[in-house]
Amino acid sequence: MEGVFVYNQGMFIDEAEIEVKSGKGGDGMVHFHREKFVPRGGPDGGDGGKGGDVILEVKPSLNTLQAFRHVTHYFAKDGKNGGPNNMSGKSADDLIIFVPPGTVVHDADSGELIGDLTKADERLTICKSGRGGRGNQHFATSRNQVPRTAEKGEPGEAKRLKLELKLIADIGLIGVPNAGKSTLLSVLTNAKPKIAPYPFTTLDPNLGVADVDENTSVVLADIPGLIEGASQGVGLGHDFLRHIQRTRVLIHLLDGLSNDPVADYSQINSELALFDPNLAKKPQIVALNKIDQPEVQERLAEIQKAMKKKKVEFMTISALTRTNTRELLLKAAEALAEAPALEEAEAPLPVYRPKEDAKDFHIAREDTNQWRLSGAGIERAASMTYWEHDGSVRRFQKIMEALGVDEALRRAGVKDGDTVAIGDYELEWHE
Repeated sequence: MEGVFVYNQGMFIDEAEIEVKSGKGGDGMVHFHREKFVPRGGPDGGDGGKGGDVILEVKPSLNTLQAFRHVTHYFAKDGKNGGPNNMSGKSADDLIIFVPPGTVVHDADSGELIGDLTKADERLTICKSGRGGRGNQHFATSRNQVPRTAEKGEPGEAKRLKLELKLIADIGLIGVPNAGKSTLLSVLTNAKPKIAPYPFTTLDPNLGVADVDENTSVVLADIPGLIEGASQGVGLGHDFLRHIQRTRVLIHLLDGLSNDPVADYSQINSELALFDPNLAKKPQIVALNKIDQPEVQERLAEIQKAMKKKKVEFMTISALTRTNTRELLLKAAEALAEAPALEEAEAPLPVYRPKEDAKDFHIAREDTNQWRLSGAGIERAASMTYWEHDGSVRRFQKIMEALGVDEALRRAGVKDGDTVAIGDYELEWHE
């Protein structure tokens, strides 16, 4: 059997929180052409370059979020400033962050789902970069041939992300602790999970590839044992139940030496349904393990009778002696061939995000003579203004008037000498 992925080498990390920030655009330049024998050179300030985007990309060779354990800040570079002679600044390279397939991305602050990355080389732009500011060459008109107006680069975006990994496997092995799932995985594949005769041997999910025939192979995932209350976070269940969501078929392994294998079967299925109702609908191949043990042989008729009442058929196997393990794999492969594709069975719900209107703004009084003006458009305009150039300040004033900010401030009660804060800037109001 060839082609093996082993997930328990080192610490398995399946959750991470990171901060990302795209690059700011380069500043446009205020400059006028200077050349011998050209006494009245026109404006030739260049534009700033675009900043770098922050992009998540699926890399199939990755299998954990381990890389994000030590590095939690990812900042793209800013674009270069514009130069004289209409020279545009260089745009920054995008920052590519590689993630394993099966990575679900949420906004850490709002909890909003941003993306679900499952396919090799799939990309998701998390933070768009700021555009470069325009140089004064763009502001020349017939009435203003010496414009001292330019734009600073647009700020980038910043987000806190919560990354969550859900293993992608064809077949998931589920059952109570010590049911023999890790042993079965090692028998069906060349994966080498840690195995010991006590509960909770498996602390990390394990993944392996099994060959069904010369042309067909399937990926199996050994999920850590589930106990009562797993759907509410008891034991290891809550951390690993989500990995079962990515599987299409389940092999439900019963511990033949358990006090009540039938009760174990009911309890595990109850936990699956409580965590996600779709899990209860997945095809299940039920197998009673440890049939090589005399105690299990003695109880077999009793177990068969109880399972028959539940209208559940099951196979008998011994992972240790490899009895019927090949037959179990073939039966699971048949169920897999009939199971719906993952995208069809569990297509993620579409995420609708209302577009932010750049014209919206909000005025708040912070003190007797202190006001706070907020809004995406007006704050962006303030950050892109050269306050040291009169032309740029006049342009900002026109933006205020066009948005209706001036009139709104007057209605709110602003007076001469009051301070109006916009983002990181404080302006003094004068009629």
